[in-house]
Amino acid sequence: MSGLEGFSEFNFTAENATRPVYVRGEGPAVVILHELPGMIPECVEFARRISHEGFTVFMPLLFGKPNQPLSIPQTLAFAVQICISREFYCFAKHESSPITNWLRALCREAKQRCNGKGVGVIGMCLTGGFVFSLMADDAVLAPVASQPSLPFPITTEHKQALGISHQELAEIQAKLTPGVNLLALRFSEDGTCPRERFVRLREAFGDKVETIEIDSSPGNPHQISSMAHAVLTVHFVDSPEHPTRQALTRILAFLNQKLT
Repeated sequence: MSGLEGFSEFNFTAENATRPVYVRGEGPAVVILHELPGMIPECVEFARRISHEGFTVFMPLLFGKPNQPLSIPQTLAFAVQICISREFYCFAKHESSPITNWLRALCREAKQRCNGKGVGVIGMCLTGGFVFSLMADDAVLAPVASQPSLPFPITTEHKQALGISHQELAEIQAKLTPGVNLLALRFSEDGTCPRERFVRLREAFGDKVETIEIDSSPGNPHQISSMAHAVLTVHFVDSPEHPTRQALTRILAFLNQKLT
């Protein structure tokens, strides 16, 4: 067992780095990458939801502590730490963050442990764009990018960028299969994950990407704040009619289609 209730834990080493990975459930593997606030309780609860649906969740701790409550000062401290880290490229428009090499190795490990044909990956916020890089690995069959926020949208070019190299993008495009290959989610008014990035996704992947943009404009029917950002965690509403719950339902169908 581990310090995270209901999860087992193992240390995974690759690319000269060792990090704890929390595991829960049975069935095909789904790697869940936590957000910038860290592995907050809402993220842990999301992992439990996925495991309850018949998947084995692998959740690596990239920074912070497991199940640490959301804290604005702590989030800002993490942001500073990440911006100066050699593993995270927060402003590079056409380069992948080095940490994606470690994550690729974890995806292959998860596939092997579950004896499946491949794995799903769900990235959120800071880690949302990592999913694009991971798509180049043959182990990844069901990628989901929720509010991908890197590179930080400081200029028009940054807003349009996907944070992966031109070569990597070409490799991904060459291996796309018929049907939806990628799910991408955001709230319509989210400036951290700008609409320009989703325009670029559709340009890059065409009908192979399914984009879900949830209305958070003023006066929207579900009274979603225009400041809403975290589709699957902090701003998730577990009500059948709510668009965030419907987005989760679509993700589960996608995972089942690709992995089972």
